[in-house]
Amino acid sequence: MLTFANDFSFITFNAFICPSKTAKGETEMNAVVEKDVQQIAFEFLKKRKNTEKIDISSIEQKGSLWVIRGTCPIDLEGHPWAEKFEVVIDNKGKIKSTEFSLL
Repeated sequence: MLTFANDFSFITFNAFICPSKTAKGETEMNAVVEKDVQQIAFEFLKKRKNTEKIDISSIEQKGSLWVIRGTCPIDLEGHPWAEKFEVVIDNKGKIKSTEFSLL
């Protein structure tokens, strides 16, 4: 189950942590799954951009980070534009960085 709390002026996301196996066969509790990071990014962008229409085009894992890329619509002085985004999330479900640019 994915939950988030709006505390003060920042958002904290809490997601189920899935165990992963190390090279020695030991279990670690440090990795969120792809579905969770997609939901975390979606909820973050929904609040930040005030839109329900968010198109996620790719989700990839780079080491201990997840990189989510896609587009969302924005309104610039009455004209609709598309904006691309990149959200980087760590294995604990915390957003490390975001990047936005017009297409």
